[in-house]
Amino acid sequence: MGMVQEFKAFAVRGNVVDMAVGIIIGAAFGKIVSSLVADVVMPPLGLLIGGVDFSDLAISLPVLHEGAAAVTINYGRFIQTTVDFIIVAFAVFLLVKGINRLRRQHEEAPPAPPAPSREEELLTEIRDLLKAERGA
Repeated sequence: MGMVQEFKAFAVRGNVVDMAVGIIIGAAFGKIVSSLVADVVMPPLGLLIGGVDFSDLAISLPVLHEGAAAVTINYGRFIQTTVDFIIVAFAVFLLVKGINRLRRQHEEAPPAPPAPSREEELLTEIRDLLKAERGA
């Protein structure tokens, strides 16, 4: 039973839940970026290059056996995946940069001085009274 309890304590910790949420959002973000690249970025880029559809770019290798399916090297899909990666990496870079900026601003802010204790307040009052008596 000790291992089950240990795992429960580990899984319920906030960091694990945060990580799970991050993975789920990251997967959804990856799909959005893939769609952005495949459906928005690559078609105009292919049009500028001369009407090339990157997803169709491939090199067919010679068939060694009759009846065997043709083997292709799909370098167009590789180009598309590389562009996906660059966009995701840039987005993560911007996110980390923003978090670091917020962290630095938080660290640079001076901490508020602690409130004086009751003893310090009384001592201050006594000091002020003594100064007032001497000045009078």
